[in-house]
Parts: sequence; C-alpha cells; structure tokens
Amino acid sequence: MKGLTVKQVDKPTYEIDEEILQQFNEQQNIFARVIYDNTAPFFHKYNYLNSEKIIEEKKQGYSRIELARTFASWTLYNHFSNAFSDQKLDNEITKLTEPQLSQYEIGDMVEFTKEVKDTALKFGASLVGICKLNRTWLYKYNRHGQPINISEDYSHAIVMIIEMNDDIFNSPHWSAMTSSGISYSKMAFVSASVAQFIRHLGYKAISAGNDTALSIPLAIDAGLGELGRNGILVTPELGSRVRICKVFTDIPLIVDKPVDFSLQEFCKKCKLCIDACEVSAISCDVEPSYEIKSVSNNQGVRRWVVDVEKCYMFWLENGGECSNCIAACPFSK
Repeated sequence: MKGLTVKQVDKPTYEIDEEILQQFNEQQNIFARVIYDNTAPFFHKYNYLNSEKIIEEKKQGYSRIELARTFASWTLYNHFSNAFSDQKLDNEITKLTEPQLSQYEIGDMVEFTKEVKDTALKFGASLVGICKLNRTWLYKYNRHGQPINISEDYSHAIVMIIEMNDDIFNSPHWSAMTSSGISYSKMAFVSASVAQFIRHLGYKAISAGNDTALSIPLAIDAGLGELGRNGILVTPELGSRVRICKVFTDIPLIVDKPVDFSLQEFCKKCKLCIDACEVSAISCDVEPSYEIKSVSNNQGVRRWVVDVEKCYMFWLENGGECSNCIAACPFSK
C-alpha cells in the first residue's frame, strides 16, 4: 500500500495473556472438528457437500469446469503427504547417485542465512522470514489426537509466504478456490524443497504447512506481517492474499525483527472485511479483546475474534470455500 510506514520492532505486535495462553490442540481446529467433533452442527459435512446441487442451479461462477479446476489445483498438496514431515524424500535413483557428503561447515551465519532465504525464493516463496521457534505456537496434539513432540534441537523456524493469484478477488465464486488450491500445492513443493536443501547440508529440518504449529504467529514473529481484523495475516506487500508454510531447523539462523505498520489502528476504522462477510462472522467491535466464539478459537490472544463456525457453515452453503475477507482487505489490492 502506498505511503505505508513499516517499522521493525523488538516485540511482535500481538498481545497475549501468558496465564491463559497454552499450546493449541489441532483437534479443535474447525477442519479437524468436521472429522471428530460429533457435537458440531457441521460434523461429517465437508465443504463440497452442496457442489452438485449448486452446479445444477447454473449460477455464474459455479460451473463444473471451475469445480474440476479447483480439485485439480489441490493435487500436489493432497497427495504429497511427505512434503510436510521430518522425512527425507528419497527414491531408489537418488539413494544410489547422491554423494554422501559430510556436514557443511557454516562460517558466516549472516551470509548463510541469506543463502537459505535466497533458496526459498528460488523455489517459489514470495516472502521469507526467520524467527526463533516459540514453542507455545507448536500444537500440543495433531488433528488425530497424537502428541506433537519436536526436540529442543529445533530452535528456529523459516517461515515462507506463498502469494495467492488474482482469482482470489472473484470470491466467493469457485475460481477463488482454485487460487487457494494452487497456493497450497505450492506450499508443499516449497517447504519440502527447502527442508531437503537443509538436510543435504547435513542439518535437521521438519517441513510443515498448516500442521505442526500455528502459522500466523510464527509469520508475525518472523517479521512478515501483522494480524488483521479478518483473523488472517496481513503483509505490507501482499495484504491477506497469502498462504503460509514453514520449516523448523536446528541451524541457529539470523532472525528477523517483527514489524509494525499500525495495522490495528487501520483495522479499527476500515471494517471492509465485516461488510464483505455474508454471515457476520467477523467482529465489529471497535477494540480487539480476549473474547472467543468457540473452542476453535485459541484462548489468551487479544484480537478481533472470528466466528469460524459461522464461516464454515457458509462454506457448506457455498459448496466449497469463501475468501471474501481476503479480497476485501485494502492491503490485498
């Protein structure tokens, strides 16, 4: 956004209550609750539930072609599960042909950190930042109820932003869903490739998408943006048109400072995302607070809370997804 002043600051701009904030259980995530929470009104109701009916209505922006394109855009993300893991991605050929080299000796950590960032950008990241791994942001359990145990060796996070293409501005039409799917599939490639790069140098790496840890606070810690009224990361360069992936590593990389571009003051006055939301899921309060709307909201964080249950119920009605709050954000333009 023109005329924007972005300052580096010593502390992230989010506010937390350390007495309340705990590691979040990913099973309380709205998408995990679809699978496991039999008390939820959306239990076992998946977001494409009404798509066939919507196609028959022949509404503009909701064609069979658009739906097929959307499903195709998620292919890599949905079928490349090892992209988000601590496993080295090998096949029989590379096992035979790759030389078994000793661990790379890092001399200048500033220069090496630049190499890591350059690698992420070469592989397709739009933005990249680095922070120390605040272990509070690690999920306590994954969406299957299994404890997440990441050793203390993993001290740093490489956080990468994938830009969503301009189809996102067609929301809530299905072409906007394709923008999401493309971004998620790129996340799989970028995070897996950056993790492999680190492993090939002899160091540890765990690649992650939306799994393993909360992405937004890590991105804020890594100096990539601030938390908006819409409950999404807002970056100075791309607004909310972003998806986030990360790689955890044992390399003590040079960290980036958080940024402050007065987003909360802007969000107090703007409220365009409120107007764009078709189910009033975004808080219209003047000030952020510690209020939550459901178990899918993390407690102990001061922000404008989003009623994600209302949001997901609209996804069902829309036969897929919705990104109206992303498209409406002035920073996304």
